Amino acid sequence: MTDETVVSTETPRCCGSSVVEKLIDWIRGKGRILIVTHDNPDPDALAAAVALRHLLLMRTGEKAVVAFGGVIERSENRMMVDALELDVVPISELNFDDFGVTCMVDTQPGTGNNSYPENRPLHLLIDHHPPLRNYSDIYWVDVRPEYGASATILFEYLRAQGLSIATRLATCLFYALKSETQDLGREWSKADREAYLYLLPLANNQILYRLTHPPVSSTYYSTFHRAIENATVYGKVLVFNLFHVENPDLVAELADFLLRQKDVCYVLGLGCYKGDELLSVRTTKPEARLGSVIREMIAGMGTAGGHGMMAGGQIRGVAEDKSSQQELEHLLTRRYIKALGLQPEPGIALLETKP
Repeated sequence: MTDETVVSTETPRCCGSSVVEKLIDWIRGKGRILIVTHDNPDPDALAAAVALRHLLLMRTGEKAVVAFGGVIERSENRMMVDALELDVVPISELNFDDFGVTCMVDTQPGTGNNSYPENRPLHLLIDHHPPLRNYSDIYWVDVRPEYGASATILFEYLRAQGLSIATRLATCLFYALKSETQDLGREWSKADREAYLYLLPLANNQILYRLTHPPVSSTYYSTFHRAIENATVYGKVLVFNLFHVENPDLVAELADFLLRQKDVCYVLGLGCYKGDELLSVRTTKPEARLGSVIREMIAGMGTAGGHGMMAGGQIRGVAEDKSSQQELEHLLTRRYIKALGLQPEPGIALLETKP
């Protein structure tokens, strides 16, 4: 791009109307717009994408296409798409040459967790994860690691432009904040709280109940059983392995669930999905910097990223047999404990630990 980058990760961010207007003026008239989320998108990615689409539709008249790689399998996320009638499409169905502008939300180029080719041009990047490199080649960069959710950034864009937020979009944004920050209990900022309180009275409570209490199959419970049965505690660290998973979101969900174990401060979860090893790490300690920890842990093996208290990664093309999976688990467990700066301790099966 020959245009000067409007907002970079090295400069102060601003959501004033004139700043957002500059972005809209640049996009206007450039043709079809594509918005890409990370693979297997969560509520924050979905909400940020549809909020950006609403902003661009209202200000340019162009209805953007929201696309994702992977699948939307977690029951809450499927219910979100269905109940709020979110129009999203698999990225594999698209021809990138059909779009004049490409945007990326809640993910970044080269992180390994999105399906947008790195050799394709990217024009707009909005995310709340720490930046992995300098993005001076991208026209508009708004990366705010201090924010708890990407949805908050897009909420501020809408407010800066004076756009009303109807019930469906408000419910979408509120649920994203609710799930990403665990009701402002994890990694939230003042901006997240302000957005949460603004959106709360606008959201549809009946739909929110459906999103947080979706029906699940017996496979869901068997996966929980497998995680608990395979979990091992190494002092303050709990490690579980789901081995083969049909739903990639379950690795992160089980990591959140097992972090509640008494005297456990750190969790590492693993699961193999279509030949790729998925990793989720969690902690109760705000100062843990798990994004850096997991990158150190899988250096030379895969890609990863995240925040202080939660992060994830992926290792492509791993062996799926149980023996190889167990070897990988043992290797990653050692690396995780070392990256955390902890002393190795003997492992005890979760179900054999003291009550």
